[in-house]
Amino acid sequence: MATKASSKKFIYQFGTARTEGDTSYRELLGGKGANLAEMSRLKLPVPAGFTISTEVCSYYYEHGRTYPAILTKQVREALRAVEKKMGATFGDPKNPLLLSVRSGARVSMPGMMETVLNLGLNDEIAEGLIKKTGDARFTYDVYRRFVQMYGDVVMGLRPEGKEHDPFEVLLEKKKKKRGVELDNQLTADDLKELVAEFKAVIKKRLKRDFPESPEEQLWGSVGAVFGSWQGARAIRYRELEGIPHSWGTAVNVQSMVYGNMGDNCATGVAFTRNPSTGENKLYGEFLINAQGEDVVAGIRTPEPVLKLKKLMPKAYKEFEAVCAKLEKHYKDMQDLEFTIQNGHLWMLQTRSGKRTAAAAVKIAVDMARERLIGQKEALMRVKPADLDQLLHPSFDPAAHREVIASGLPASPGAATGQVVFNAEEAEERAAKGEKTILVRLETSPEDIGGMHAAQGILTARGGMTSHAAVVARGMGKCCVAGCGALLIDYAKDQFTAGKKTVKKGDWISIDGSSGEVMLGQVPTKDTALSKDFAELMKWADRERRLKVRTNADTPHDAEVARKFGAEGIGLCRTEHMFFEGDRINAVREMILADDEAGRRKALAKLKPMQRRDFEGISRP
Repeated sequence: MATKASSKKFIYQFGTARTEGDTSYRELLGGKGANLAEMSRLKLPVPAGFTISTEVCSYYYEHGRTYPAILTKQVREALRAVEKKMGATFGDPKNPLLLSVRSGARVSMPGMMETVLNLGLNDEIAEGLIKKTGDARFTYDVYRRFVQMYGDVVMGLRPEGKEHDPFEVLLEKKKKKRGVELDNQLTADDLKELVAEFKAVIKKRLKRDFPESPEEQLWGSVGAVFGSWQGARAIRYRELEGIPHSWGTAVNVQSMVYGNMGDNCATGVAFTRNPSTGENKLYGEFLINAQGEDVVAGIRTPEPVLKLKKLMPKAYKEFEAVCAKLEKHYKDMQDLEFTIQNGHLWMLQTRSGKRTAAAAVKIAVDMARERLIGQKEALMRVKPADLDQLLHPSFDPAAHREVIASGLPASPGAATGQVVFNAEEAEERAAKGEKTILVRLETSPEDIGGMHAAQGILTARGGMTSHAAVVARGMGKCCVAGCGALLIDYAKDQFTAGKKTVKKGDWISIDGSSGEVMLGQVPTKDTALSKDFAELMKWADRERRLKVRTNADTPHDAEVARKFGAEGIGLCRTEHMFFEGDRINAVREMILADDEAGRRKALAKLKPMQRRDFEGISRP
């Protein structure tokens, strides 16, 4: 490969007559691009596209946000190959091809960078798409989505201060005027009017027109994705996850396929195993007549993916086979995105799925038993932080619970904290050592800092594959999502659930395993460890060379350590025996005694306490 940018290869095709790259190209193509190429090589139904390599991202920032001169030519050549494969032409009003532009870092950064869908539309091309599909409602639904996303992501029309998203305000106003609740209940005329209204608000607020040229739209979107690598939320996520800032992102340009063309279309997100529990059962959610962003954004509450078996049996059977093939190929639980267009299945993404600590242990042990991986590999699959998470307490089942609402158990665990309604306040309170529960209608990538700072996350909208759920599971945070009973009023800093009103600063508890939302601080108890955990520890014992001793200062600490397999006590800090109750008072009495007799009197109280402790600590 030539070293000069003028001759270097920056574009890699997938899903076309020639697939370039595979999973070994992860550093160059990012995780998404490498996996799209790999799925293409496996002959799975992947919409044609191409990946702009991470090297372009590095060049982009090193050269004042410009591109290598050869890139335009390479993009055009790759686009011709995509057009040939898909039988449509980008920018052609008679037979239009629309594109998606997505990021793709070396490791998954869910929701942290930008995406643009349905790219390549203007008024003339929209008319051509209507003639091609015979569906005006579908066309204007796609068009209004594109204008909204492009105006937001590329042109930078964002809410100012505490105002609501101007596009969402117009959308809600239109639904209210028509007397409907859901976006998909609006007519073609309603959506056509929204396109014009969206463009008008862009012109008014930004003092420039929405671009009509598809090529300008494409390069604007590519720039927005590369630019988002250095966005505040992406930087924050990399800092939290220990991802190097130097890696950069690839950009994936892919043919659009549609889950919103009617009731024989769907879009969804799925996992080959349950990411919360590790159960070996297909898990996920989908929406009929929707695009992928609808599922993860939580605007509509999706259906369990297993329901597809009844609604679209042929497509579901094919999807089930794809899931099995991908898990066997990658030898790990996969997180998948898919679209069904007029009954035809398309695969948009696969990657190793984020999972809870309990799921990580179960999946690793189960896959070793299934001989997908060896025991040593199973041990390496479970992070030390995951094991630490499993030792944290859960709510005491015997404790009183005043349940005021229930949502979806999106990420297991027990969390108690004071209610806050924005990410910034969660971070500020965490810096003071305070515990919070972040309550949102739905989370967005901008909330990442507050999600990390809070003890738990509670949302009124969204499902098990929503942004809140996926990010919470990856962080090991408790999350209850899609709690529709919550009526959140940001202006008043409060929410209501039935007859109960909860204000900012009030204490609540959420159970990520049951989905329950409770008033007050519910007490917790130690977690019982699973048989899979014990099995994994046996395998670790066979492989390890070091013996494990514990820090134990009390009989209780020693007992817990023995249950976890500790072989002795390496550190016992006797001063820790006297921190609580009458013991600390006796220590103070000894320190403040006026003479030796006073000190001996206090020590006489401490001696039997310490003797009992050492007897308990030494018990086999």
